Amino acid sequence: MAAPAPAKPKSKMAPRPSEADGSLGPTMTELGAAFRKVFRAVSRLRGRDTHLGGSELSHAQFELLIELDERGELPAGELATAARLTPATVTQMLDHLAACGHVERVRSEIDRRVVVSRLTDEGRGKIEAKRSAWQGRWQAALGDVSERDLRAATRVLERLGTMFEDVPLEAPCEAPAEGPKRASRTPHRPS
Repeated sequence: MAAPAPAKPKSKMAPRPSEADGSLGPTMTELGAAFRKVFRAVSRLRGRDTHLGGSELSHAQFELLIELDERGELPAGELATAARLTPATVTQMLDHLAACGHVERVRSEIDRRVVVSRLTDEGRGKIEAKRSAWQGRWQAALGDVSERDLRAATRVLERLGTMFEDVPLEAPCEAPAEGPKRASRTPHRPS
């Protein structure tokens, strides 16, 4: 009788279920569920924006103001691209923001044919007030999370952002190949 083969030393890292059978492991599944929860909460936040009063900033308007604050004056088309909104939507939003005194629209000094939008002092004040309110919420929600965990979360969110940016467009649905014809849903009427 032959001696049993010596046991192979175990790897320090056991293969994840995803490596073995192609499915996501429990940790990745939990991350996906948490991400969907955050995405739905942000979607609800944006949906509630439609019920704001005249001087309150919606999330989308706030994003436009942030772009102008960070990048300086921009034409509506560039702002639309940066905010991932349609130019028509951005133009409508800019009209409202200008009427409220948060932005001003002026001719570009570089190309007089182009109209650019820029923040006013009132717009900067709105950004600072909203940032201040949100900083308190962030601190309350994440103040007890370690720097290490926050850095890890940042890396994960950056990767998720890249993943969603790089999702290829799906091919349009093709009509099914000619196959057996379905019965008509309209009743047959005798002639």
